[in-house]
Amino acid sequence: MTRHIDIRKNTYLDSVSLMSMSTKANGIEGVSQAFIAMATPMNKEVLANLDIVDPAIEEARPSDLMIVVDVEDARLDDAIAGIEDILARKSAGPAGAASVRYRTLDGAFSEAPDSNLVLISVNGAFAAREARKALNAGKHVMIFSDNVPVEDEVSLKRLAHEKGLLVMGPDCGTAIINGTGLAFANAVRRGTIGIVGASGTGSQELSVRIHDFGGGISQLIGTGGRDLSTEVGGISMIDGIRALDADPGTEVIVVVSKPPAEEVADKVLAVAGSASKPVIVTFLGSDRTESGYDNVKLVSGTKPAALAAVLATGVDESTLDLHPLNLPLIAEVRAKLAPEQKYVRGLFCGGTLCDEAMFAALAKYDNVYSNIQKDAAYLLKATDPSREHTYLDMGDDDFTDGRPHPMIDPSLRLQRLVEEADDPEVGVIAMDFIVGYGSHEDPVGVTVPAIEEAKAKAAARGQHLEILGYVLGTDLDTPSVAEQIAKLEAAGVTIASSSTNLGLLAREFVAKGDN
Repeated sequence: MTRHIDIRKNTYLDSVSLMSMSTKANGIEGVSQAFIAMATPMNKEVLANLDIVDPAIEEARPSDLMIVVDVEDARLDDAIAGIEDILARKSAGPAGAASVRYRTLDGAFSEAPDSNLVLISVNGAFAAREARKALNAGKHVMIFSDNVPVEDEVSLKRLAHEKGLLVMGPDCGTAIINGTGLAFANAVRRGTIGIVGASGTGSQELSVRIHDFGGGISQLIGTGGRDLSTEVGGISMIDGIRALDADPGTEVIVVVSKPPAEEVADKVLAVAGSASKPVIVTFLGSDRTESGYDNVKLVSGTKPAALAAVLATGVDESTLDLHPLNLPLIAEVRAKLAPEQKYVRGLFCGGTLCDEAMFAALAKYDNVYSNIQKDAAYLLKATDPSREHTYLDMGDDDFTDGRPHPMIDPSLRLQRLVEEADDPEVGVIAMDFIVGYGSHEDPVGVTVPAIEEAKAKAAARGQHLEILGYVLGTDLDTPSVAEQIAKLEAAGVTIASSSTNLGLLAREFVAKGDN
């Protein structure tokens, strides 16, 4: 085995591209490990934790590109050629893409003065600086970058508010603006329902469920996950609600967030209550049931929120396929599980999908562990083994530090799936599969071998292991939902029709003594 290290001076690539390129490089024959990343202190630390230390790495600057590959000796030349091909294809861009590149924002603004939105995907240490330039130039901003200090987020959002602009982010992974998906997004029809989300996959799920119910999206505005914290105060959420209220193409507004700070929730609801349009609000995991405002409806999950929004546009509920919970299926699965199979293990790419499933479990069980649990007594680290009911957000920073997001590279999740099958007390493994722009080209196809291995392990000890899957996507996505579901069903996977139903089914499959 040979370790090849190549440092390319002053060669910047954005984080989304780097994750995708690392995934492709790891798939080259003979490569045991490939790491393509900017030479930031954090990435150097990741390499050091993997015992990858070299003077060239130590001397590299944050603006330099690091290529580190462990490869079989006989495959070294082929591997290098393969990586060069990956880099060349990135440089060329997709077929039909514009070939113009700018080294600075000022250059881009000079050549494209009519542009009104800047998507920033640079190292978090530099994101605030570039965002401030864009705001001062009169542009809206979407900050995909993470690791941006909260004080910078507050400063940027206050500046944007003063200028009548929007800041989406930091760590904003999803938006649909005038029909164009940004970062991770799904292909959904245009319509009259606007979404403001402090949640990437939660916003995706809402847009997909609205599409499934026959509705369409006017705009989807992301805010970043910290927006409804006490520190930030919901600045972008409030500005987003007001922007959609003023938008003639929006008739109904939907708000989605993980549990906000109580005082921020009050502010958001007050602004929603002053809107001239119906507003549907889902604060996942919140105990609130009443908004206090006639035009604001509080609902408990993404599916109910999507349905309420579509009905608010005047659709007749009797014409919709509501995908009710399949009670006969619950009884059928319970009958297959041995008495000792009493736990659920959830392995999720989407943080909000994990949250929604976990909150469903918490409504019935006390012993629910997770890496995103608010209760410290039930909090797990990425390296901790699962315990009892465990729901893991494998897209959380604890899992993705130095690794691609599982929506792009699911290899870590595949490994965990097979490991979970070793526990004879596990009855159900619940998983999401997210298709659409930015995601893996075939998330189900790459997972099926691990599913088959996990089920075979359980069968070898005389148990049935229930794999429950949910595909987040639409008929317009590539690959389509139907294609992905067909592959799952062929592998013996049970299909949930929504994120909400996934959480409820998983919880009920292992319930003991229920009627």
